[in-house]
Amino acid sequence: MRLCANENIPEDCVVALRQAGHDLLWIREHAPGIPDLQVLEIARAEERLLITFDKGFGDLVFNRGAKSSKGIVLFRISQPSAAVVAQQVTQILGSRNDWEGHHSTVDDSTIRMKRLPS
Repeated sequence: MRLCANENIPEDCVVALRQAGHDLLWIREHAPGIPDLQVLEIARAEERLLITFDKGFGDLVFNRGAKSSKGIVLFRISQPSAAVVAQQVTQILGSRNDWEGHHSTVDDSTIRMKRLPS
């Protein structure tokens, strides 16, 4: 899967996803500190699924009219350690193949998916 990891994704998670075979661009390596709108634009231009812990991307797309990437996965999971987060994120992303075209919110017990605007 082609992923764009927002800079708030832990390094352990980035490493685990790359080891699992994902093509991952990490904003912290690529362009640290850029605004969310630019992160979204990079993900869209490179046709990547955006993964993040930041709720602001939903606001950009649904309320401010920003064009979305292939999809957005917002993680709202417990973060006891970076290693646990890495394991959970890798497992969750691998559990489905329908992330594209959705804004998905993942918490400790559910995955809610909302169709992205065209």
